[in-house]
Amino acid sequence: MVTTNHTSVSHTVFQLLGIPGLEEHHMWISVPFFISYVIALLGNSLLIFIIFTTPSLHGPMYLFLCMLAGADVVLATSTVPQALGIFWLHAGEISLDCCITQLFFIHSTFISESGILLVMAFDRYIAICYPLRYTIILTHALIGKIGVSIFLRSYGMIVPIIFLLKRLTFCKNNIIPHTYCEHIGLAKYACNDIRVNIWYGFSVLMSTVVLDVVLIFVSYVLILHAIFHMPSRDARHKALNTCGSHICIIILFYGPGIFTTLAQRFGRHIPPYIHILLANICILAPPMLNPIIYGIKTKQIQEQVVCVLFTKKKKNLV
Repeated sequence: MVTTNHTSVSHTVFQLLGIPGLEEHHMWISVPFFISYVIALLGNSLLIFIIFTTPSLHGPMYLFLCMLAGADVVLATSTVPQALGIFWLHAGEISLDCCITQLFFIHSTFISESGILLVMAFDRYIAICYPLRYTIILTHALIGKIGVSIFLRSYGMIVPIIFLLKRLTFCKNNIIPHTYCEHIGLAKYACNDIRVNIWYGFSVLMSTVVLDVVLIFVSYVLILHAIFHMPSRDARHKALNTCGSHICIIILFYGPGIFTTLAQRFGRHIPPYIHILLANICILAPPMLNPIIYGIKTKQIQEQVVCVLFTKKKKNLV
């Protein structure tokens, strides 16, 4: 379906192709997508349930982890069902409004996760550098305000993109060689000048994700400085261990994105389907692995998971 403008025709329906070049393998590719999505949903839902129902886990670190788990569920749900529809049912048709809605949730949730990781770095800084004032500084009221600020920042930065896209006339093409919609990927099909979109997208990236990375780096410089000035070796080991899970998640979240950016910038001879697969890994890997990492490296969460599973098993036997 199309709507007419004064000078040209603007597409209101687009076709997502999935992973062009690998169409014959879509059914096999859908298997890791589906497994990753199920693990992400179950793992993050279990994590949220355990934190909410266990009073001893209502500390700042676990509340921030609960926010991260919620964002992971939204990020995975914004992309994977659409991709599975393409792989299984060839249902790649998507309206312009749905496409913009999808990219809104993808971009805003990505920024939210970046903000949560920054706050978690601040949490570790307070816990290690000011342990006696930890609970005094990070009160539940402050945590609530921080959570609201994170989501207001992410949504506030992405809302203008909706209007920047709505003003465009999409008359070049309506075939999108991807599994989901994203800002510049959609804007490039417009006949209008999209320099505003490009520069705004760049400014959003620099003022959110890139700034967060810099501040996380500064936080860990201060944390490591404090750790290596601790007199006890056991104290240093314990302090480093408390940061282990967070460092793993930081690498998992930012690592694929950095690699994808470098591949797009310097890998001109890399097949397009590789870039699409890397983009999907950026979306799929963190939601799937975050709860596993915290489950393995955090003793309190391990104990509660065992308790929940054991209790359910015992009830079933009775």
